[in-house]
Amino acid sequence: MHLVVPKEILPGENRVPIIPDTVKKLCRLGATVSIESGLGSKSGFTDEEYEQAGAAISLERAQLIGNADMLLRLGKPALGDVSLMKDGCIHVSYLDPFNEKELVSALMSRGVTAISMEMIPRTTRSQKMDALSSQANLAGYVMVMQAAIHLPRIFPMMMTPAGTLKPANVFVIGAGVAGLQAIATAKRLGAKVTAFDTRPVVAEQVQSLGAKFLEIDLGETGQTSDGYAKELSAEQVELQKKAQAEVIAKSDVVITTAQVFGRKPPVLVTKEMIAGMSPGSVIVDMAAETGGNVEGSVPDGVIEISGVTVIGKANLAGSVAKDASQMYSSNLFNLIEDNWSEEKNAFIVDFDDDILPGCVITHGGEVVHDTIKQIWQGDS
Repeated sequence: MHLVVPKEILPGENRVPIIPDTVKKLCRLGATVSIESGLGSKSGFTDEEYEQAGAAISLERAQLIGNADMLLRLGKPALGDVSLMKDGCIHVSYLDPFNEKELVSALMSRGVTAISMEMIPRTTRSQKMDALSSQANLAGYVMVMQAAIHLPRIFPMMMTPAGTLKPANVFVIGAGVAGLQAIATAKRLGAKVTAFDTRPVVAEQVQSLGAKFLEIDLGETGQTSDGYAKELSAEQVELQKKAQAEVIAKSDVVITTAQVFGRKPPVLVTKEMIAGMSPGSVIVDMAAETGGNVEGSVPDGVIEISGVTVIGKANLAGSVAKDASQMYSSNLFNLIEDNWSEEKNAFIVDFDDDILPGCVITHGGEVVHDTIKQIWQGDS
């Protein structure tokens, strides 16, 4: 089976889907691997390293894509790339299928089996394939480092002959994978950390990291079967805002990670709350790219509101591209290895598997993912 890895097309994307060490593993499985020349240049991986690992190097992008039995990438493909794919090709990447109807339609029409990495179900067996979590871990770390760079004071308490400096107060909203890593990183830097999540079950995890869990009575909340926070009602969002306002006002850093999978995130920090913070404080909005948790935040921008720095940096994991590439590459390999047939020397799409039905969007000229299919039927 011929596995092809083209260069990423999104401006500013420095991560790669496959690193040289993973090429070696894929070749040991029996796959033939080809990459587009320059694939890893922005992540510190040379063509020579890929070649030594067993990959063929090509300058002909269109020919590469057209000859692929399986395409491995990070970002979603351009429509022009889809038109080059052969019938029956397997394409693996992030796809954003909830919002990319035209792209999904093109993949379907082309007869492509499209696997969406962000749709990997959250189960014990699939943890090693869970790219959303691996990248969110790094994003949580990067958010705290971004805040530390922009904050005009240090995070830890410091006792010196010139006096004692108090630790910075950090408030993390959302204690999923990214939020928990942000809490852990801020604590390692010596900050005093408070966190909130709509799922009461994560309170113990927050406290185990040495942070205080802010308790807010929102009534019935909970989480989905995949472990994501359930969407709050408008009344619950208002209750959350009011309860958080006092904590936000006393915080030097606020980090927001609240996202509802497949939907626009809730606005949890208003301009009025920002105005109540001390000048020089910092807010990092992880959800800025998809609508924002912070009123006024700008996708991939750093702005000032009422003297407070608001960071809306996109692709946070891409800031540490080498580590992010290693983790995503491992996720991809685990997905491939788990579904590889030694007898047929190929990736097998088996809908009796407990993982693939949750992440295969199109197959055999149809949309086969139940949720995406229902959304489409609702739009028609």
